[in-house]
Amino acid sequence: MKEALFYESLNEEKIKCNLCRHRCIVNPDKTGVCGVRLNSNGKLYTLVYGKLIAVNVDPIEKKPLYHFFPGSLSFSIATVGCNFSCPNCQNYTISQYRLKNKKNSYVPGEDYSPEEIVNLAVKHGCKTIAYTYTEPTIFFEFAFDTSKIATPKDIKNIFVTNGYITPEALEEINPYLDGANVDLKSFRKEFYKKYPKAKLEGVLDSLKLMKKFGIWVEATTLLIPTLNDTEEELRDIANFIKNELGEETPWHISRFYPAYDMTHLPPTSSDKLIRAREIGLEEGLRYVYTGNVPGLTGENTYCWNCKKLIIERYGYSILRYKIKDGRCEYCNAKIDGVGL
Repeated sequence: MKEALFYESLNEEKIKCNLCRHRCIVNPDKTGVCGVRLNSNGKLYTLVYGKLIAVNVDPIEKKPLYHFFPGSLSFSIATVGCNFSCPNCQNYTISQYRLKNKKNSYVPGEDYSPEEIVNLAVKHGCKTIAYTYTEPTIFFEFAFDTSKIATPKDIKNIFVTNGYITPEALEEINPYLDGANVDLKSFRKEFYKKYPKAKLEGVLDSLKLMKKFGIWVEATTLLIPTLNDTEEELRDIANFIKNELGEETPWHISRFYPAYDMTHLPPTSSDKLIRAREIGLEEGLRYVYTGNVPGLTGENTYCWNCKKLIIERYGYSILRYKIKDGRCEYCNAKIDGVGL
């Protein structure tokens, strides 16, 4: 076990964890909401440091990040655990792992050091390391140590995250965090309270803070039939992105597939995705994408100025690329992003 960052001792050997916005009060021999940060003898320990349950080389488009070194490879890692409990989670077998107490101390995963991860990223020609699949905040210490080694080697670091990290933790990793895709699951407080059991305001605040810090941000909304797919809510999300994050911030609208404890709902229709994308564009966003349905027009990037096709995609593959030195080859408009 490795001693955790961001906690304070309370009376009766209780601990307050300040890593994520739950700010759990952790009793002796217990863990917080994430299930992988343990109060042992009055100290807080991370149980997943270097215990990687997933290690893969992915296209950056899989994150999804469409404006961050498009067409490049990302070395992707995860541990078990999550600070949300979404009933539709696609990775629930690893994200919903919970260690209840010290007596059940086994944590699945293979041991890696930060140096090994960076070396593997270099070996596989990856431009980035992605902390992904589960919630990177809950394995912050390992991500932080890895990112500090990766940065001098010109390997960028990205979080694929629910955005529930505390301001102090985000500020700590900010010098090494280059990009993030943040799930904006809904724009309704009731949705966040019922499903991930969190507060919408915390996610919105994290998004705004990331933009303030200069981290490249893309947002993703999984469109779940009957739960977050009204035109009014979609316009609310689009307006928040435009007004608080900037019109240049890409918005990914992804298709829901029945999974975990939400198998009673149907997949999102293509028509719904297409209409959601239209709403985002109507509200003034420059780049709005549809995801999880290969072949839709919404996979592609169009120049915000001349409207011509500048990145043609199918799934995670790029078929055509018409950007040179960060500018549209047709009209020379600056295309927003990093490494274009």
